[in-house]
Amino acid sequence: MSKRETLRRCEWPAEDPLYLKYHDDEWGVPQHDDRKLFEMLILEGAQAGLSWITVLRKRENYREAFQDFDVVQVATYGAHKVAELLADPGIIRNKLKVNAAVTNARETIAVQEAFGSFDAYIWQFVDGVPKQNSFRSLRDIPAETVESRAMSKDLLARGFKFVGPTICYAFMQATGMVNDHVVSCFRYDQVNRT
Repeated sequence: MSKRETLRRCEWPAEDPLYLKYHDDEWGVPQHDDRKLFEMLILEGAQAGLSWITVLRKRENYREAFQDFDVVQVATYGAHKVAELLADPGIIRNKLKVNAAVTNARETIAVQEAFGSFDAYIWQFVDGVPKQNSFRSLRDIPAETVESRAMSKDLLARGFKFVGPTICYAFMQATGMVNDHVVSCFRYDQVNRT
């Protein structure tokens, strides 16, 4: 049995190796790179109505289809490129979600111009510091919070799409704005120190 297999962790990744790697290496780690933040915003929106593992399995295809989430490039996508994406079986071919990715790229650029970076803007919803929760089980973790509702309201007012409070909270968890590893998970203390 490998060390990875014997570690105590959150319940949600189960046994899937891709899920385990994502949980163990990435989920909950504070992220401040605009490109990575944009990537997670788009992927969390793509997840709406689906399981995260579905999106995670398509992540490399998304990176290729969306030019490694280069916000400037994605913002230029027109009808022809959107049609091309909707024909790509490597991503979730939902017209509203693909169009939202393009819209969100344009709005991200506007935010970068107004705030200096998407990072500076998005982290204001937790006062620039990761919120350290101390949940004991998956059922204790909320689907949304006061902060995710505030983020959602502000993003929607700026024209972003697929950014409801539940999606925003999943984004906050993924990018380390909150530490929602359960306290018994080996990553809880590690992430808490970052």
